[in-house]
Amino acid sequence: VSEPAAGGGAYAAAFEAQHRREFGFTFAERPVLIDDIRVRGTGLSPPAPAAPTAAASGALPPPTSVGRTYFESGWEETPSYSLQSLAPGNVLEGPALLLDDISTVVVEPNCTATVTATGHLEILVRPRKGARGETRTGPEAQRGAEAAPAEGAPSPSGDADPVQLSLYSHRFMGIAEQMGRTLQRTSVSTNIKERLDFSCALFDASGGLVANAPHIPVHLGAMQDAVQLQQRRWEGDIHAGDVFLSNCPHTAGGSHLPDLTVITPAFLPGDGEAPAFWVASRGHHADIGGATPGSMPPFSHSLSEEGARIVGFRLVSRGVLQEEGVRSILAKSRNLADNLSDLKAQVAANEMGLRLLASLAAESSLAAVRSYMHHIQANAEATVRAMLRAFAARTGLGANGVCTAADQLDDGSEIRLAVTIDAAAGSATFDFSGTSPQSYSNLNAPRAVTYSAVIYSLRALCDTDMPLNQGCLAPVTFVLPEGSPSPPPGPSFPGHVPDTSVTRPGRVLVGCLLNPGETAAVVGGNVLTSQRVVDVVLKAFGACAASQGCMNNLTFGDETYGYYETIAGGAGAGPDWDGRSGVHTHMTNTRITDPEVLERRYPVVLRTFSLRAHSGGGGAHRGGDGVVREIEFLRPTDVSILSERRAVPPYGLAGGEPGVRGQNLLLPAEGGTGPTVSLGGKAFVRVEAGARLRVLSPGGGGYGAPAEAYSGGSRVK
Repeated sequence: VSEPAAGGGAYAAAFEAQHRREFGFTFAERPVLIDDIRVRGTGLSPPAPAAPTAAASGALPPPTSVGRTYFESGWEETPSYSLQSLAPGNVLEGPALLLDDISTVVVEPNCTATVTATGHLEILVRPRKGARGETRTGPEAQRGAEAAPAEGAPSPSGDADPVQLSLYSHRFMGIAEQMGRTLQRTSVSTNIKERLDFSCALFDASGGLVANAPHIPVHLGAMQDAVQLQQRRWEGDIHAGDVFLSNCPHTAGGSHLPDLTVITPAFLPGDGEAPAFWVASRGHHADIGGATPGSMPPFSHSLSEEGARIVGFRLVSRGVLQEEGVRSILAKSRNLADNLSDLKAQVAANEMGLRLLASLAAESSLAAVRSYMHHIQANAEATVRAMLRAFAARTGLGANGVCTAADQLDDGSEIRLAVTIDAAAGSATFDFSGTSPQSYSNLNAPRAVTYSAVIYSLRALCDTDMPLNQGCLAPVTFVLPEGSPSPPPGPSFPGHVPDTSVTRPGRVLVGCLLNPGETAAVVGGNVLTSQRVVDVVLKAFGACAASQGCMNNLTFGDETYGYYETIAGGAGAGPDWDGRSGVHTHMTNTRITDPEVLERRYPVVLRTFSLRAHSGGGGAHRGGDGVVREIEFLRPTDVSILSERRAVPPYGLAGGEPGVRGQNLLLPAEGGTGPTVSLGGKAFVRVEAGARLRVLSPGGGGYGAPAEAYSGGSRVK
């Protein structure tokens, strides 16, 4: 903080103002520590002597060349001159290019360059007409195309201009990416800073998803519900400087409890009292007080075993962080300091999004930004409708054809899907009737996660570059088996607003696997069942073979820490591609923690991390290989593994062979005499120092019958 311009040494006020600008909040009644003091001295140097120049001459030398150059006004014939050939007094009307050995000076069409008596260039920028016909001068004239819509751009209420649509799409995605970079930079946990297990997105005034950065698909499709539910919950009580926190999968649009969502309304000057936009960030916190370290218990049977449940909490109230309330809610977390730091980072990421959205609205106009948010959603809808029509025509489904698919989880639960496509309307009904009832395990996928899996699949089936947004689901109707209604549950953690402001037809105690009741455990549904929903959707459309169908969720720790990671595997092959090996597929998009970071921060040694050769399914195109990851524990540790495809292999498609099933093995300490034990797909074990866990992740399925060829007189498959 530099000395405040007003003088008087009001550094504290300047620091708080800068902190609020950067992070979106301040701490009430907290002292500020002065960590470093610097003194800067400034002085004036005498002007440099003028370099000798050639005699003044008004005659302009001939150009070295003439070529076509593109400016804002279009293509222009542009002469090029050597700077060394110019003399004092020479005047050049733009457009022109002035070149020497180390630089190029561009004189635009509305500018005049004059060589001064000392040999410098003086460029006069004349006023020019803007896109709306107004005359612009000074800084506005120099901002050029960045300050005004392109020639011929439509009014905000008109049809979308294709160029402007592309520009706004990338601007919105760029804002979400900037939010993500801020979150990564300011966070402290391994999960967010190293593994990038977070997502950021922009929403319109109604809470509809507009654009996202390419983060975690399972987060993004569900975040719209989270934003809209908080809108309804706090209706009439939303103010500038407020930030809201939620995570409940059943009543707040969450994915699973470790994913904490921070939601911020954007108020713009002169736009009334309602938020103009919303921004949100969702990050996976390594521990929120669940039954096991990492809060991913493999054998949870109710939501209460998976950690703190937050239906709605005002994390920041009119610019003041409510830290004591957060501490109360997350009191059982094994690493509360990391939770608090990462939540502050999420608030800062949202604040970055607000600043960039406000800047975009000031640069063009609020009406234009709102209009193109709508156009982007409409474009996504039109793209999905076109894809559905093309699929129906290509496969000969007819006017209301049906394509079906099914798959089975390792515990025998089934996911069944029938997609009815109305080719004339370009719409589809996704009917999951016949899917297994709600599971006693934690493989239940909340409705928002089911929607996420479908919206991701539809986006993947479209070959157009567009942001994933709510328009993708506009042509889709869902049929999900309903459960039986139950009375509202009692209050949860202190500091929560009672869950009475969300109006719904009836609370569900028992539902189906993809639409469970409000007490159902869901930690596995978010990370496992979501992957299988994607496989089933892509199978129905014949798009590709099954991926590893799993995230291979590994958590370990003790009462002082918790660590969580997802492990890569094989991707399914398609009609004209081999599956990728050793990648995170579909609904997950995280990194793996760097070995150096893993071993420095946690009491473990990474013994092996390699591809699992020949684990991909054979076919005309092979499925991708899984990986082998072996970790040695250096002290007694609680270890949990939550995985799928250990019994039912990833299927091949169109004659392709299935991928190899995964395995989870517990090995004794090196040199020990104990047995190697198969842990199955889901396990919790307490290991001693020296024990090793080896995870062999599944390969992807192959596509097409394996080709046969003759080599040396033998038939080779």
